Order: sequence, then C-alpha cells, then structure tokens
Amino acid sequence: MGHGVHTQELPGIGTRYDIDAGGQGQRVSVVVRRDGKRDLYVFTGASADPDAVLELTEAHARKIAAVLGGTFFEG
Repeated sequence: MGHGVHTQELPGIGTRYDIDAGGQGQRVSVVVRRDGKRDLYVFTGASADPDAVLELTEAHARKIAAVLGGTFFEG
C-alpha cells in the first residue's frame, strides 16, 4: 500500500492495516472486518499489547475518517 502502511489479510476475518504513527513504536492498527465493523488498536510503545482498543461501526469509522481527513465541517 502506501509508504508507512502495511497490510495483512486475516483469513475469515478481513484485512489489517498497520500505520506507523511516529517513533518509539507508536502505531495504529485497523482491522476492517468482512461484516463492515472496524477495530482500532493504538500502540504507544514497544509492547505487543495495545494501549487502547475501539470497536467501530462503519458509520462511526467514516465520521472519524472525515474529521481526521479534514473533510468534516459543521454547518
């Protein structure tokens, strides 16, 4: 995929996207499940265990993406 984004197919589950988020082992992993839900994992250090985990519906994921991408404007 793009520079700093790594993908892995998870058979029977969906696709995992690992995104480098700076140094010191900071990264975000997003699992896009076949049922449309997304799991967001935040890692802030070298630990294999995430510091935060969110399960998002497709609609919630789109709202967060719009805010992060700068396309969300309140009217």
